[in-house]
Amino acid sequence: MLLPEQVPFDIMSSATPLAASAQPHSYLRLLLGIHAGVLGETSAAALLLGMIFLLYRPVITWHIPVAYMGTVAVLSLLAGKDVVAQLLSGGLVLGAVYMATDYSTCPATKRGKLVFGVGCGIITCLIRFFGNLNEGVAYSILFMNLLVPYIDQLTPNIPVGGEAIMAERRRAKRGGKVHE
Repeated sequence: MLLPEQVPFDIMSSATPLAASAQPHSYLRLLLGIHAGVLGETSAAALLLGMIFLLYRPVITWHIPVAYMGTVAVLSLLAGKDVVAQLLSGGLVLGAVYMATDYSTCPATKRGKLVFGVGCGIITCLIRFFGNLNEGVAYSILFMNLLVPYIDQLTPNIPVGGEAIMAERRRAKRGGKVHE
């Protein structure tokens, strides 16, 4: 492969690494971003360094990115796909770290964030493996954003001692004796 300074033109267009017609890339090339792709999504190493920084400065939590990328890894393994290529090619790291963790659209609770990440991973794999698209990250995040109010409702935070209070309320509703 020619180095950028050896190429006689400024821009080159080719298939993304997930496309069926794309040439196979080494894992190092995928990690460093030495392949075709959309601006900002090619260098998984730079994106992961940014994730470490955001985790260090508690801007994001680990729940969504780990659940999202972990789900894609497990489903790729079960489907017989190349797990590392599925994780490093395309916009998965960009979407899992920077798009899915947006404050205004992600769930509020830790359990909700795990559910959100797993849902995004499942939808991404369904689109990648069975759909007519190479990607699926943006669509999966958009679809799961629709479900965030329901996820928040089904995964509430329970304060310390809250289990006992909730059990008392359930007993009271059934007509049982309530201890004051």
